[in-house]
Amino acid sequence: MKRYFVTGIDTNIGKTVVSAILTEALQADYFKPIQAGDLDKGDRITVQSLISNTKSKLWPENFALKAAMSPHAAAELEGISIQAKDITLPETDNHLIVEGAGGLMVPINKEETYLDIMKTLGLEVIVVSKNYLGSINHTLMTIRHLQQANIPIKGIIFNGDIQMSSEKVILEMTGMTYLGRVLQEENMDAITVSQYAEFFKKVL
Repeated sequence: MKRYFVTGIDTNIGKTVVSAILTEALQADYFKPIQAGDLDKGDRITVQSLISNTKSKLWPENFALKAAMSPHAAAELEGISIQAKDITLPETDNHLIVEGAGGLMVPINKEETYLDIMKTLGLEVIVVSKNYLGSINHTLMTIRHLQQANIPIKGIIFNGDIQMSSEKVILEMTGMTYLGRVLQEENMDAITVSQYAEFFKKVL
């Protein structure tokens, strides 16, 4: 079974759309360990609205926090303690897409970050990168931290407008596999996700 952890180089990078595409491509199950804020319309609900296959199961979060804040802060408000060892994958025989929050160094408590969750789960990581001023730095640092933690990396997906010079230097300096691209679509719906999924079936 193929199991991937989708992380981004920052927040609002497009991880949820990419996760939906990968979920549809593999007809995989989907799981987001921690949802902070927007509990009535969170990422699991978004992914559900973007996929069209009937095989995928969308699993509930280990932690559903009310405040739209960093997980460590949202958990503190509710008197909850989150540790990496508390994150448990759903028991499924299907492929699985796991979506992170923000980037690697988003804290889940005063000592641990999402990087510790990735170490605990041991899944191969897919990095989502998006062009903006500083994105080269953020992408290179993300890759470096993953490598230093000996976490396997499947490759990079670029999201948004094309910036060939930035993408070229990222791929050359990291040696990462280019998995594909998701453009900034005017209407990202289930039909569009299905079209992208047809491409990503070939590279996953």
